Amino acid sequence: MAFIIGRKIEMTQQFKDDGTVVPVTLVKAEPNTVTFVREEERDGYVAVQVGTDVAKTLVKPEAGHLKDLPQMETLREFRVDAGEMKRGDVISVGVFEPGARVDVIGESKGRGFAGVVKRHHFRGKKATHGTKDQERMPGSIASQRQGKVIRGQRMAGRMGTDRVTVKNLEVVSVDLTNNIIAIKGAVPGARGGLIMIKTRPQNTVWQA
Repeated sequence: MAFIIGRKIEMTQQFKDDGTVVPVTLVKAEPNTVTFVREEERDGYVAVQVGTDVAKTLVKPEAGHLKDLPQMETLREFRVDAGEMKRGDVISVGVFEPGARVDVIGESKGRGFAGVVKRHHFRGKKATHGTKDQERMPGSIASQRQGKVIRGQRMAGRMGTDRVTVKNLEVVSVDLTNNIIAIKGAVPGARGGLIMIKTRPQNTVWQA
């Protein structure tokens, strides 16, 4: 299983050998350093923690955790089947090959406080026949008999900034010189947002 942390650059397009154009998202992934390896006997599960992004300052617990390693401010953990890595190993974009299928995890763009039409795709009301200032209102949220708003009622509120996983994307190309991975399609997040990339499990047979 291959994995890495990167930053979203932008969307663009690339051409295949047969001339077809492919929309891709460019992700810049500087070499990651393995900072910690979790074991089944000690932690209850097997995982590898990796770090990236140079940190200017760290609090003492973080500095102690990264002792004898580069000072990094971004740490993320990936579940693995077996602990074949050790602390201090370096992971580069070379672990991915064109054509590989990956899952991409990111944080969706923040939209602030949004109404029900934008947030939940409500149709809204008619603009005529007595409607006034209610075209984008949610309508009734609870019946008189019930007397309370049920849990999970779709209403206006904060939209975006959620952890989103897009599965089964294709790696189109890998630039080893500039540490850039081109992934087919769109990935969640704004430009500069943190992106986690990992290959799909070997027993996954579903293909797009």
